[in-house]
Amino acid sequence: MKAAIIEKLNAPLIVDEIDVPCLDYGQALVHVHRSGICGAQLGEIAGVKGEDKHLPHLLGHEGGGIVIDIGPGVTHIRKGDHVVMHWRKGVGIQSNPPRYSRGGGIVTAGWVTTFNECAVVSENRLTPIAKDIPFEIAALMGCAVTTALGVVNNDARLKIGQSIAVFGCGGVGLNVVQGAAMVSANPIIAIDRYDHKLSMASEFGATHFINTSRADTCEELRKIVGTKGVDAFVETTGQVRLIEQAYDLTATGGRTILVGQARHDQVISIQSLPMHAGKVLMGSDGGQTNPTEEIPRYLDLYRKGKLKLDKLITHRFPLNDINPALDKLRNGEANRCILTMT
Repeated sequence: MKAAIIEKLNAPLIVDEIDVPCLDYGQALVHVHRSGICGAQLGEIAGVKGEDKHLPHLLGHEGGGIVIDIGPGVTHIRKGDHVVMHWRKGVGIQSNPPRYSRGGGIVTAGWVTTFNECAVVSENRLTPIAKDIPFEIAALMGCAVTTALGVVNNDARLKIGQSIAVFGCGGVGLNVVQGAAMVSANPIIAIDRYDHKLSMASEFGATHFINTSRADTCEELRKIVGTKGVDAFVETTGQVRLIEQAYDLTATGGRTILVGQARHDQVISIQSLPMHAGKVLMGSDGGQTNPTEEIPRYLDLYRKGKLKLDKLITHRFPLNDINPALDKLRNGEANRCILTMT
């Protein structure tokens, strides 16, 4: 089967043939139909977390596909099931990660990968869904949607009428905006350097907009909410300067939530005194989402037209064009790119 492989950091991915291993305890073989591309993969390629000891390996953690085989012990899913492939743990066995072969060498992988035509996946990284759900919508459920709505519900704990600001209106940021609108937050402030992303944020429920390429974020935000700051500030870019700014602009007793991850060799500098007055700075672990419980709820909202997902997808690429797709994301041209395997 064909897969996109990271062989070294800060280099294009290699699309090549690899061999699928026999299924081990708790594993399933999934035909991947669609995969999303998350900012986390850009970070992996750029070495955000430092040295990568697992090279070469596969990538991708949000996908939609069909189960074509199951290994020993698997009971949560069956052959023929349509599934969301996600990186957060759900019900089922946590298997050993698979090891693929390529030209006599080994290609490693995590418990789920989606930049490949077929994937050996741990049972607890798969959630069965109805067969009428498009695979590209299933892929969005693997991270972009579930992380963002989890940030709103579980991390920010937004209440009706509380304020929120979002740095970065990509796939996750737009869904944070959408989730905030669904719980009647006010105001909902979208912040980005691209007008087309701010325009999209308007469609998803943002009430105010700041273009960082033309305006001073601190000055503009304080015009909207005053000097007290916002109740929740979600930072999706991982840029140290923006993380520090987000924390500074969060109200006393409010929460600054980091979805983006700063480079391992960069240090955040903040004034800690506000923490003693109740201001919280926290990282988000996928919005603390429980995929088994929450994916079906969110898909029900999608079916009923209450959760906008189709417009999130701005570009589609075949797997062979994975590197141009990654460039679209790096350059800020795309909200969510979808890789098509079939």
